[in-house]
Amino acid sequence: MADGTLDAVKKKGFVQCGVSTGLPGFSNPDDKGNWMGLDVDLCRAVAAATLGDASKVKYIPLTAKERFTALQSGEIDLLSRNTTWTLTRDGSLGLNFAGVNYYDGQGFLVSKDLGVKSAKELDGAAVCIQAGTTTELNLADYFREFGMKYQPVVFDTSDQTVKGFEAGRCDVLTSDQSQLYALRIQLSNPDKAMVLPEVISKEPLGPVVRQGDDQWFNIVKWSLFAAITAEELGVSSDNADKMKSSTNPNVQRLLGTEAGQGKNLGLDDAWAFNIVKQVGNYGEMFERNVGKSSPLGIERGLNALWTKGGLQYAPPIR
Repeated sequence: MADGTLDAVKKKGFVQCGVSTGLPGFSNPDDKGNWMGLDVDLCRAVAAATLGDASKVKYIPLTAKERFTALQSGEIDLLSRNTTWTLTRDGSLGLNFAGVNYYDGQGFLVSKDLGVKSAKELDGAAVCIQAGTTTELNLADYFREFGMKYQPVVFDTSDQTVKGFEAGRCDVLTSDQSQLYALRIQLSNPDKAMVLPEVISKEPLGPVVRQGDDQWFNIVKWSLFAAITAEELGVSSDNADKMKSSTNPNVQRLLGTEAGQGKNLGLDDAWAFNIVKQVGNYGEMFERNVGKSSPLGIERGLNALWTKGGLQYAPPIR
């Protein structure tokens, strides 16, 4: 099923990309139905690399329970939906994670009226949680470690989860911290809720493909790496054309003015230029979707480049 994904994408003329059912900052349709977000930009980057046009994407909204089956069955070419990379998922589902586009961690959102300042004060709480996620397991581990009890209140989608929280069906909502910030701005009065300081897990989120198609795996992986490399080299959507005249060999290889890198992926040499020109470098993607200038207002933190104290790092393009 997985063999020949690039050929299939070229034949149909678009990338079928599995995204969330709606998570601001990551994958969410605007008022006109245009999908936007950090995960959406990864889909667009792959379309730019393979088809030369970032708009050639068909978005398939999927719940957490649906996402892996959709990829395994061939319904989608790529899953880019705030999905945590774990050993079990890597080793037992027939899937490969192609990198990390957001380093996250699980936290807790509470109403300020609850009067708690720490997750360790949540003994006996009712907890809203999304089914089929690693957060269910992390929650159980955390409460067991500190000898606390809780009552899970389970929903299928993040939208249902936040509505349950706002309706008072639970005392606390738990999810990845990025989602908590995104869900908080959906509340009728965001100022009445707060994210507690504890981060109880590692949640490396990234794109996923089927096993057995190394060429497609490499294309998705290097689409992310190209965006990170562009930020490292100071190449952006605004200056990509001008940077084609750069004498820096690393820039030349990235933008394809030194020939030869595209064929290693089965693409033409403009594959990375198209990503940067049409979608932007990783820093541009982060800032416009989830960064300080966006409604979510998230600091770069772990998602800063390795040269600036973060974890984002790309192998060399050469």
